[in-house]
Amino acid sequence: MAGSQIERAFSLLESLTSDPRGLPMQTLAEQLDIPKSATHRMLGELMRLGYVRQNPDNSRYHLSTKLVAMGFRYLASSGADIVQPILERLAQETGELVRLGVIDGERQTWIAKAQGARSGLRYDPEMGQDAPLFYTASGHAWLASLSDAQALALVERQGIANREDFGPNAPKSNTQLLEHLEQTRQRGYSLVMESSAIGTSAIAAVVRRPVDGHVVGVVSVAGPTARLSQARLQELSTPLLAAAAELSQACPASELFS
Repeated sequence: MAGSQIERAFSLLESLTSDPRGLPMQTLAEQLDIPKSATHRMLGELMRLGYVRQNPDNSRYHLSTKLVAMGFRYLASSGADIVQPILERLAQETGELVRLGVIDGERQTWIAKAQGARSGLRYDPEMGQDAPLFYTASGHAWLASLSDAQALALVERQGIANREDFGPNAPKSNTQLLEHLEQTRQRGYSLVMESSAIGTSAIAAVVRRPVDGHVVGVVSVAGPTARLSQARLQELSTPLLAAAAELSQACPASELFS
């Protein structure tokens, strides 16, 4: 792996986020494609700084809670308390999972959520992940705010996962993707059924900065297809769009959208 020491260190930290059971040094060295000696030195320095810990029982390396605490402090100071009540209200009204993704350059990252389902099937993915653009409602909502050329360029740079990793109704080609985006523009929100995964459906709408209309985020509602038929998703578009408008008005007061 090429790159500076700091790039390697962050790559190591990102690798450790992938497995809560921790990873052995050999695995980390292989993933980073650097010698075990260099990996050992980096791990030692990160342990000294408090970002990594080693399990004495199996010698696996884990992230410490220091990074988690830093993330929570950042969210607390950047206006998350402004947007969270809006997400909670939407979750209560829809009875499903609500997620907020923020746009950062060429990435849309899910950074907040509220769960409205209190019993039965619950769809609850991990936060902190980048939204896949090609086949998710959140991805389609953002892409539809761009030109077709810009949308395809973003998808190409992000890449597309193996087709067995997503649902049967995901776009089969760029042409089908552009058809989905045109439908999204006409509706004012995206709608996917069993696109990101079998048995899940979702709708999403963009959050715009009120001064210039620039898209700064995406809010979505997702859940089991058994509850979220197309008719039900269309019903939920009204509270979804209302929440997106409310988030748009609130975004100047939150650094999350800066």
